[in-house]
Amino acid sequence: MYLAIREMRFAKGRYALIATIMVLVSFLVLFVTGLAQGLSYDNAASIKNMAATHFVLEQDSNHRFTRSQVGQEELDEARAVVGQGNAEPIGVRMTTVSPADDTKKIDVTLFMVNPGSWLAPTVTEGKAINDQSAGQVVVDQKLAKSGVKIGTVLVDQASGTEWTVSGFVQNESFSHAPVVFLNEQEWLTLQAGSRTMQAASAIGGADTGTGTSTSVEADTATGTSNEKNATNAEAVVGTGTFSGTERAPVYNAIAVKGTDDQVSGLSAALPKKEIITKSDAVSAIPGYKEEQGSLLMMIAFLYVISAFVLAVFFYVITIQKTSQFGILKAIGTRNGYLAGSVSLQVLLLSVGSLVISVLLVRLFESVLPTSMPFQLGISTLALTCALFILMSMAGSLFSVWKVTKIDALDAIGRTAA
Repeated sequence: MYLAIREMRFAKGRYALIATIMVLVSFLVLFVTGLAQGLSYDNAASIKNMAATHFVLEQDSNHRFTRSQVGQEELDEARAVVGQGNAEPIGVRMTTVSPADDTKKIDVTLFMVNPGSWLAPTVTEGKAINDQSAGQVVVDQKLAKSGVKIGTVLVDQASGTEWTVSGFVQNESFSHAPVVFLNEQEWLTLQAGSRTMQAASAIGGADTGTGTSTSVEADTATGTSNEKNATNAEAVVGTGTFSGTERAPVYNAIAVKGTDDQVSGLSAALPKKEIITKSDAVSAIPGYKEEQGSLLMMIAFLYVISAFVLAVFFYVITIQKTSQFGILKAIGTRNGYLAGSVSLQVLLLSVGSLVISVLLVRLFESVLPTSMPFQLGISTLALTCALFILMSMAGSLFSVWKVTKIDALDAIGRTAA
């Protein structure tokens, strides 16, 4: 230790340069790691926040909520296996909404959860909705940046349904879109409204395509046109998933809290459905794996680059000090002592650079805009620092190997020459 610290004090400029490079590399590693964690959470916050352990989905849905449909029968079966209070339905739908008094369009994700269940988020501002709340929703706080306030009326662009914002929740997003929570009554109304609009569109397209506008005008005169269109609309809607709230509800998934034995029993009870874990559901969110894969590859390359940079610097320094190492060996210094001296220098530089980098990252985090997804928790920070130190020590092994291979007589001979 004495030799390592004495040498670093003597060659301040040389080691300060190495430390600066390590600070920059470690800061970049920590920053990209925080960005990756932030994007991961922002992409799937609503799923990650759920207390569910597994989800029941339709087969061949590729683990995606938006491709799945499950009904009341599956919900009853799940509750019979895992317990009445441990299975809750979920509805998921991507859509675009606009404030009633504005032309601005906002991409959101609609989540249907029972307000009194363990899936319901905690309302941080305003009031929560209940099973009987008609035309009311709670929304993620991110919508406030788009001018949405408590009492704002949101209009669904797809169905024309209107909801009044009654409260805000924090950190609820899906596929990077803020989440709008509604109850089952509003979910069924929304589905019925969508089917009605599809039916009306289909009837209008059929009338236009078959050239029956003249007959419709004639029927209008006799008062039979409306009856004919209403009958056709009912026929079309009746063939869909919903024809109103009288039909059995259809959801996208069933959230389950259960043990491994209960999940095994659930798989046996629902052989035509697939049971997935929460991590599977998160990974199946569109773009999640691709986004995280790119960032993780960048982080991995940064680790490798830091190890190579450190290895090159210390290898060059070791070559420059070959004669000094030879003299030390000639007077009886052991290889283990010299190797420990090199390793200690790397360790001190790594730890010192990480301390500075952590302070810089926390400083940057405090000034970053809230819209930027950045998260660097204590566990992630500790793991990242440990990996960085490990890679740094790995990079020093080449220099350690070089030190052990130095021949004392050969090194002294070169000095004399």
